[in-house]
Amino acid sequence: MSNCKNCGAALPPDSIICTYCNTRVDIDLGDVNRYTIETPESERICPRCNIPLQTIDINFGDKFLIERCSSCMGLFFDLNELETLVDKSVANVYQIDYSRLGEIHQLKRHSDYPVTYIKCPVCRKLMNRLNFGFHSGVIIDKCKDHGIWLDGGELRQILEWTKAGGQIINERKQLEMERLKLQEERDKLRFQQGPLDGSSQFSNEKGFTISPYSHSESEIDLSDMFSRMNKFLSRFFK
Repeated sequence: MSNCKNCGAALPPDSIICTYCNTRVDIDLGDVNRYTIETPESERICPRCNIPLQTIDINFGDKFLIERCSSCMGLFFDLNELETLVDKSVANVYQIDYSRLGEIHQLKRHSDYPVTYIKCPVCRKLMNRLNFGFHSGVIIDKCKDHGIWLDGGELRQILEWTKAGGQIINERKQLEMERLKLQEERDKLRFQQGPLDGSSQFSNEKGFTISPYSHSESEIDLSDMFSRMNKFLSRFFK
């Protein structure tokens, strides 16, 4: 549990706003690293406060720049930056704490903002609302072209979810989805290729026998599916 940096009171578990002095507290970056401000006012605009975002370096050895709102404490990550930050911040998690994951999933964050679509800080187009991972309890705002927005406190929750083994479950779920998709592709190939006696084949106008689904096409589909499965397996056992 975090404490208010203004009055010292304990913050509620579902909000970054102190119930005693009404101060909004930055609880996210303290779990990541000390940061330095690179650009006080960038060209990117906070979708909550409509003011310029700061560009900050969270000092992971090499430069690691993200955007932060000094008012609402929201964070904006370019594509793949959030996943990289989580990987760098949380390592060596091999077990799943189901009890802790249950607590995290049941934690309903205080509604500091109404449920609505917000604009991308870069292109100003409305972003999509998506669940981050399986049972993380966090709904992210994502622009498919530019990145991900997190409201204040959501990065902390994602890191806690990861520490409890949430990413392990998420990888397993994705792997199972790939396995089911591969099985569906195999079933489709069997149906299209027909019986092994060749009764499903037909002849073209020159008299050549043609299969309704060529061997090369099936090899390409299966090769693609195996490639995707290997990708997920390598991430899980890294």
